[in-house]
Amino acid sequence: MVYTLILVVHIVVAVALVALVLLQQGKGADAGAAFGSGASATMFGSQGSASFLSRTTAVLATAFFLTSLTLAYFATQTTRAPESVMEQAASETPAPPPSESAKGPADVPQLPQK
Repeated sequence: MVYTLILVVHIVVAVALVALVLLQQGKGADAGAAFGSGASATMFGSQGSASFLSRTTAVLATAFFLTSLTLAYFATQTTRAPESVMEQAASETPAPPPSESAKGPADVPQLPQK
């Protein structure tokens, strides 16, 4: 439940972050405004939108970073249940005990012990 909620918040923040980055003007747009272009007469004024959009982008970037870390933490903490009959049988079967031939194959010559 918590994982799904954080995933939804993460997706919404990602979409909003992309939209805000696309709304912002590039550095080259300031030269046009200096020569009397009509683009400088915006709703926020000539400089008001830059600080508002920059702050909002920073807040959304921080939220995206935190939700990414939280989702990564949840991904490492979940245990996956066996999905098939073979995986269930493998998880229920104990490992065989180590045998005497665990020292190495018999056809490989061994160095003499001193």
